[in-house]
Amino acid sequence: MSESPLKDESAEAPATDKQQVSPQDIENLLSQAQAGVDQAAGDNESAAAQPFQLNDLQPSESGDAPHPMDLLGDVELDLRIELGRTQMRLEEVLRLRSGAVVALDKLAGDPVDIYVNGRLIARGEVLVMNDNFCVRVTELLGGAE
Repeated sequence: MSESPLKDESAEAPATDKQQVSPQDIENLLSQAQAGVDQAAGDNESAAAQPFQLNDLQPSESGDAPHPMDLLGDVELDLRIELGRTQMRLEEVLRLRSGAVVALDKLAGDPVDIYVNGRLIARGEVLVMNDNFCVRVTELLGGAE
């Protein structure tokens, strides 16, 4: 059994299965707890009166430590570009072959949605550059969506 820091050392009783707590012990514990709360409140008031000192925010001269943003370079993210959506029955999916056309709920030229880790972060437009498809980001979305 661990001892409580609020326990009165002079009123220690032997441990039994049915230990009785006297009203005197309860009063002692309550007064010790109140004294601790009063002391903590006094410490907070004295700490609040002191001005806060900022550390030097100048860049360090040592090139050993990487910049915190550099640490994010190795983080993997799931990026999805959604051209549109459709609903198909399993039978229709099984009939798809090379060259099949699937109708989507967006028209050609509509903005595409850009998702990172399943969260919509931007919209853009599809372009063809050097015979490759690419997406130009046209709108960044805030955290509200």
